[in-house]
Amino acid sequence: MTRVVTLLNQKGGVGKSTATVNLAAIRAEQLGRDLGEDADSPVAAVSIDPQGSAKWWAKQVDDLPFYLVQAHDDPLEWLGQLNNLPGIAEVYVDTAGWFDLDPDAAGDGLGNGHSAEALRTVLDVTDEVLVPILTEPLCFDPTARTIRKILEPRQLPYRVFINNHDGRDGNYWLNETQKFVHGRGWPLASAVIRHYKIHTNASNEGLVVTQYKKTGKAANAAADFYMLADELMMAGVR
Repeated sequence: MTRVVTLLNQKGGVGKSTATVNLAAIRAEQLGRDLGEDADSPVAAVSIDPQGSAKWWAKQVDDLPFYLVQAHDDPLEWLGQLNNLPGIAEVYVDTAGWFDLDPDAAGDGLGNGHSAEALRTVLDVTDEVLVPILTEPLCFDPTARTIRKILEPRQLPYRVFINNHDGRDGNYWLNETQKFVHGRGWPLASAVIRHYKIHTNASNEGLVVTQYKKTGKAANAAADFYMLADELMMAGVR
């Protein structure tokens, strides 16, 4: 069976596409070490975000180490097979944000239409959800709704990770974000993805994290994603 990891947060702009691409690249590198040089990649990234950021990024990369599929308008039957893809060990799914018309109402808040059903279908075959959160108060409520209305009712394993933390601003909001997550009993990844310009510019430069330089700030930036990828392989998430 194919392991499916879905990046999810109601709020847009939290780095779901960046995390999808970079985690897929790292896991392709790690899983491919024991394969022949000409072997097919054992990892795929699938985007059901109509914006297509991951697809645009992938087109800029000369040597993409994983498969990238833009699937926002694909049949639900196909999406329901993501956990059973021949030759693919792991799939990372990029999702769109959404607008919950009534955040206090019952139900998942996804609404109707193909995009909503596509996300529900993907969640039905997901093994674990990664929830990126920014160190910004405006990200707290959407993250809480994502977990309360989408993940907990489905009893899906998940973990939150802090993304795009800018240490130049100090650690006050990093600490507050950690307190917010811990205070609600959510599992929180130890890895913190720090803000680096190389992450911001990578899509335009046609790079994924495994292709960064191995020295200086580029190496430090890559190390955060490698640490997160390593945590993903550890058991014990909710």
